[in-house]
Amino acid sequence: MKQTEKKIYLASKSPRRRELLHQIGVEFELLTLRTQLPRGPDVSEEIHEGEAAANYVARVTREKAAFAWQVLLARKLPLKLPLHPVLAADTTVVVDEKILGKPADMAEAKAMLHLLSGRTHQVLTSVVVQSHDQVWQHTHTSQVTFADLPESAIDAYCLTAEPYDKAGAYGIQGWAGMFIQHIAGSYSSIMGLPLFDTARLLRQAGIDL
Repeated sequence: MKQTEKKIYLASKSPRRRELLHQIGVEFELLTLRTQLPRGPDVSEEIHEGEAAANYVARVTREKAAFAWQVLLARKLPLKLPLHPVLAADTTVVVDEKILGKPADMAEAKAMLHLLSGRTHQVLTSVVVQSHDQVWQHTHTSQVTFADLPESAIDAYCLTAEPYDKAGAYGIQGWAGMFIQHIAGSYSSIMGLPLFDTARLLRQAGIDL
């Protein structure tokens, strides 16, 4: 974009991403995608057979941004919406090349936390900014090392609401911060949005930060 923009549309329901964008002073309006429909979600997060984690998270994020842009175009004329850039992001957790999404229930959350206990895993967050036919993207990988987790800690954590809307069944910004011995990478990326890379993409899209 050649003109300077002040605002974006955020194609995400994540409260962590909203918080992080507020942190760097980005103005945004929500343009959320639906996850529960009779015909399925607006954008499927199903993993393709043999798909590597980096390819998976990058593909899903591009699809979210593209779908959100089409929604914006469809709404523009009747609602007279301005065509600000769209930002989409997706985060996945990987251990032993296995992609861990959001747990469906307590049993799955406990299984994920047992798998992560006492080990180092990867957290990949991909960010896409789209404006018209231009797309800017970056995927950041961080390394996270968990301490050995006693059964009682896993049980107590899974009784909270924290694990169930997060990839890998934990949120670094919550009580699970006590589980983490070491990180290498971006704390904000593990939360759901790598701020350094996001700011760079937004500037490339003409956002005035």
